[in-house]
Amino acid sequence: MSLAHGRAYLAIPGPSVMPEEVLRAMHRAAPNIYEGDLIEMTAGLIPDLRAVARTRQHAAIYISNGHGAWEAALANTLQPGDRVLVPATGRFGHGWAEVAQGQGIAVDMLDFGKRAPIDLNRVEEALRADKAHGIKAVLATHVDTSTSVLNDIAGLRAVLDAVGHPALLMADCIASLACDRFEMDAWGVDVMVAGSQKGLMVPPGLAFVFFSDKAAEARRTLPLVSRYWDWTHRANPQMYYQYFGGTAPTHHLYGLRAALDLIATEGGVEAVWARHDRLARAIWAACEAWGQEGPLELNISDPTLRSRAVTALRIGAPHGSRLRSWVQDHAGVTLGIGLGMAEPGDPAWHGFFRIGHMGHVNAHMVLGALGAIEAGLSALDIPHGAGGLSAAARVIAGKG
Repeated sequence: MSLAHGRAYLAIPGPSVMPEEVLRAMHRAAPNIYEGDLIEMTAGLIPDLRAVARTRQHAAIYISNGHGAWEAALANTLQPGDRVLVPATGRFGHGWAEVAQGQGIAVDMLDFGKRAPIDLNRVEEALRADKAHGIKAVLATHVDTSTSVLNDIAGLRAVLDAVGHPALLMADCIASLACDRFEMDAWGVDVMVAGSQKGLMVPPGLAFVFFSDKAAEARRTLPLVSRYWDWTHRANPQMYYQYFGGTAPTHHLYGLRAALDLIATEGGVEAVWARHDRLARAIWAACEAWGQEGPLELNISDPTLRSRAVTALRIGAPHGSRLRSWVQDHAGVTLGIGLGMAEPGDPAWHGFFRIGHMGHVNAHMVLGALGAIEAGLSALDIPHGAGGLSAAARVIAGKG
């Protein structure tokens, strides 16, 4: 017998759960893209996006996923033959580096593995060694979705300033925007990229690139930029179509308007950060309790280095895949695969899973997912400690 019938819960680290308000906003006939309410609404999105990114600087919207945001950031600031420094802490750090290499950009890789954050001392050594300032940008992932590590972006700016290195600081906030605290202007970030499908609660298809005056100047020095990726007109359009390099992603924009309104209604992005923090700590408390008497282990041991958007877990093969299958088939909860933790053909791939807790999530959703996981651990006779749900409930109640 399956108990999965009813509304399913997608607890993967993106695409995240879409609020009913977003779905209703998108469920409409096609609008006029030449005049009327859509044009005015789009202009109003920009200041609200800036507020979420904590910046007063430039913003460009692309019809793409996060990979497109990576490419747009690079296309507007670098050219073939330039060098970048990539301190990678998981699969997505390597992914951005691969996109750079595909554009003819040389990559200096600092790989910190799958269980550790960026080592700022090693970054400083690399920058000090670059006496000719050949490195044009540092590409850092704020939260790597594969490992759930949270990196110190403000610390990277401090290192660049201490060394006196002119490289642009670029941050990938695809997983973290509107989940983990991020301060673009206060932290001195030159380029930040994000997507619509995680903390912003909108289906995949929109990407965002925020950039500083310094990054804008780098764009002006380039001899050639792809017309589609060029952020010049997107950030300062004279005609409506220039926002998107063509036809607007109309229904995504309606959904985004609804999502930004939800963030404002909650009390702004700081209130959203606080909610994500409490819910994440509830998940960690449950996992730590289960791990007392079994193989379950948080991938990142130090809670100060964990994302509030996603939690990566180690449980050993084949328990990870078995648990994910049981929870989905019997409880209607879909957990994330251990993306990037091992190759799919490697038996170790079956020893990981992830819990996504980003965007439109609340206490009962998190407690429900944790209850389903605990049921799965019991049903599959996977050793685990007692009291996981009680530990999570105490955190939710403000007692943890």
